[in-house]
This record gives sequence, C-alpha cells and structure tokens, in this order.
Amino acid sequence: MKQQIDEITVSTRGRTHIEVTRHLANWLQNNNLNSGLLTIFIRHTSASLTIQENADSDVMSDLADALDGLAPRHAPYRHSLEGPDDMPAHIKSSLTGVDLTIPVKNGHMMLGTWQGVYILEHRDHSHSRKLALHFIGE
Repeated sequence: MKQQIDEITVSTRGRTHIEVTRHLANWLQNNNLNSGLLTIFIRHTSASLTIQENADSDVMSDLADALDGLAPRHAPYRHSLEGPDDMPAHIKSSLTGVDLTIPVKNGHMMLGTWQGVYILEHRDHSHSRKLALHFIGE
C-alpha cells in the first residue's frame, strides 16, 4: 500500500470555473501512481469542487446561473463583513462540496468520457486556491 500527499495551488480570476483535470492527471503521472483512490480537498470556504461535463461550456454557465438563483447576491444575509459576494459564496460551496474522491486505474482517473474536475470560484476577485491531494493505493 502506497500513500502520496501533496498540495497544488491554482490561481482563479474571480467568479469562474477552472478545469483542473489535467493538473490532477499530471500529478498522478509525475508521482508514478497506478491504482487506488485520489481524494481532492479544496482548502477554502468560498470556492468548491465539482465533476461536470467538459464537452459543452454552456453546462458550466447554466450551473453558475442555477447556483446564483439558489444563493442570490442581495439576499438579507447576516454575514456581510467581507462584501456582498462572500455569504453567497459560502452557500454555493456548501451546496457543491469541497472534496471529491476518484478511483484511479493504471495511472488514470476513472472519469467518464465527458467528465472533468473543476474548481468553482464563487468570489468576485482573483484568489490562489489550494488543493490538498491524497492518493492511497499502488
């Protein structure tokens, strides 16, 4: 049994989604990791992770619109110290989640044909987002 723990940093450009599938695949390859489980954890409360279709960018735009509807920017939130984008970002992060676990076989994530791994940046401004990576297997 082998374990590998690491962290990668991804810069965001404000409210957006960033596909990190290639970053994760490169990490697996660079560390010669073969078969097991990869856990990805984003170390923030106002950004999140998701696995979603990567063939049609409209999917991610529609997802962003749906999340905006579920956590509107100008609702009467009590927490407002960090600006009007902060509390909606916390809600969106809770709804979409901060961790993923992906099976790995023969050095490749077992994602479906059209699946990609994304960081969802819920804040208005750029951030450096840290992803904690943990692989256990062979």
